[in-house]
Amino acid sequence: MFRLETLFKLEMSCLPLVNEKMRKSLKEDSICLYSISNTKKHNFSLFQIFSVFFILVLSGTVFAQSGEDQINIVMPTDAKVVRLDVKIGQWVYAGNYLAVLKDSKGSKFKLRAGVSGKIESLKLQVHKQYAEGEIVGVLRTSPVTMEKVDRGASVGALPSFGQMLQNLFNSTGILSLARGQKLEWTAGIGRIIMIGVGFTLLYLGIRRKFEPLLLVPIGFGAVLSNIPLAGLSEPGGILYYIYEVGISTGIFPLLIFMGVGAMTDFGPMLANPKTALLGGAAQFGIFGTLLGALALNAIPGIDFSLRDAASIGIIGGADGPTAIFLASQLSPRLLGAIAIAAYSYMALVPIIQPPIMKLLTSQKEREIEMNQLRYVSTREKILFPLVALTLCALLLPSAAPLIGMFMFGNLAKECGVIKRLSDTIQNALINTVTIFLGLGVGSRLAAEEFLNIETIGILILGVIAFSVGTATGVLMAKLMNNLSSDAINPLIGAAGVSAVPMAARVVNQVGLEANSQNHLLMHAMGPNVSGVIGSAVAAGVLLAML
Repeated sequence: MFRLETLFKLEMSCLPLVNEKMRKSLKEDSICLYSISNTKKHNFSLFQIFSVFFILVLSGTVFAQSGEDQINIVMPTDAKVVRLDVKIGQWVYAGNYLAVLKDSKGSKFKLRAGVSGKIESLKLQVHKQYAEGEIVGVLRTSPVTMEKVDRGASVGALPSFGQMLQNLFNSTGILSLARGQKLEWTAGIGRIIMIGVGFTLLYLGIRRKFEPLLLVPIGFGAVLSNIPLAGLSEPGGILYYIYEVGISTGIFPLLIFMGVGAMTDFGPMLANPKTALLGGAAQFGIFGTLLGALALNAIPGIDFSLRDAASIGIIGGADGPTAIFLASQLSPRLLGAIAIAAYSYMALVPIIQPPIMKLLTSQKEREIEMNQLRYVSTREKILFPLVALTLCALLLPSAAPLIGMFMFGNLAKECGVIKRLSDTIQNALINTVTIFLGLGVGSRLAAEEFLNIETIGILILGVIAFSVGTATGVLMAKLMNNLSSDAINPLIGAAGVSAVPMAARVVNQVGLEANSQNHLLMHAMGPNVSGVIGSAVAAGVLLAML
């Protein structure tokens, strides 16, 4: 025979929708009945138990169907409201967006409704900061929600001409900038600054021809993302989806790596394997910058974890796809700033590298002419990507995505039997991905995301990392020139950074300035392509360790 307290527990567990008042009532009735049962000292019959159970369940069910409840909207973390998608009196459905939030570290979150109902009160305001656990609104849930059908406005309901002009003025970017400035400077003057940065990148790409394939889409994306009220880089905008689909997932970097592999000739490196050491030496900036990022934690407002520092350090390899891939795995919140730093400094190789190269070498060293490279057979070129991929799979599987795509692209080029696929990879595919990659990276130049102390620290570390990588490559080449029987021009060490083939072209240009007969392009390609492999291996090591 069941005891009545067991019956009470069973009944309460079967009524998840009964409100607190009803539960208290049920509890009091059950306790009363239990007291009576103890007084009379007898057991209930089976029929009596089922009768009581049926009455309680029926009453609770009817109450749950006819009642409404209020749910508090609570802030999940300390954050600022970036965008507000609802208003008081609006009906929302489970899964609908309520707002977009941004925490102190720059990470964005979507606040969704967990249940359907009507917004009774709402305290959220755009650009205002709220604390974790703070009640910011009330949602009245209901088993039935209604949505108004818009049948179109009648002629009599049309606004006046003055009202239409007022609406037009309120929708202008000028007014939006003025209003945003009162709330937060990044929503006002900050947008103007970043639009200026976008135009600067366009100038460098178009007028100065500094890696236009990268700087033109990045600069244009920066302008688009900072247009007030357009929302192109916010949830729902095209730049937002380009970034989320291709960059945050790491798909675009891998496709770019495949295209770079299809355009790469490993012949110079295979002809002179010693130059591979220069590609490895140039990656010193990666690990040096990792320590520098950790040291920046001493500055108030900067909080870099070891995973953040590893993602920042990869900028030293001057390899944009690798930097994006690693950041998407280790530190997604910093991905935008890291991508900007990596690609910006890749494009600025002609400005950053020459002064460092000339500072660390003498005129006599820059005039050194190197011996002609030996012929590399097609068999060697076919076997190399297969051997490299096998070694990567056995020793460092975490680097397999990058190395695998890179080697597949190279194999498609060297095998000679899939020319159509190779042409597609080298041209149509990589060009298409480059367009979207540039626009996606540019979307991260939105003022509210970019203009903060952590981003500034990343940009400074990026310059240092790139400079250190260039310097260590040159110094390693100088050492090899002193120890090797064959003459080695120290300038080719600067090509060890992964900016293919831009770094090699810069080396060739500086060499021609010192000696008009000194063509170093093919010699510099050896360290250049080995630098790509070196940065991918470094990324794999960091992924495996962290």
